[in-house]
Amino acid sequence: MMKPTITIVYCPKCGWMLRAAYFAQELLGTFVDDIYGVTLVPSEISGRFAVSVQEQVIFDRKTMGQFPETKELKQLVRDLVNPAKSLGHSDNNEKAR
Repeated sequence: MMKPTITIVYCPKCGWMLRAAYFAQELLGTFVDDIYGVTLVPSEISGRFAVSVQEQVIFDRKTMGQFPETKELKQLVRDLVNPAKSLGHSDNNEKAR
């Protein structure tokens, strides 16, 4: 089975390339064995920042009204690429309750 690719679409005019690169670094480090890679795509649409796994959008800044927190983004990716994976300190505390 082919490992999924994560795509981060960001608005370069908004100066969001470094934020996109930071999220890519975090995801590559956490999911090194679970994903094929992370692709950064500069958007032609102003204000766009969205993250998708294979073609499924898992986070959209305009819909959510904010940027994702790193912990939140890792949980969203984990739920799709390897639901059994523990994220350690980034895991939801709800699982322990």
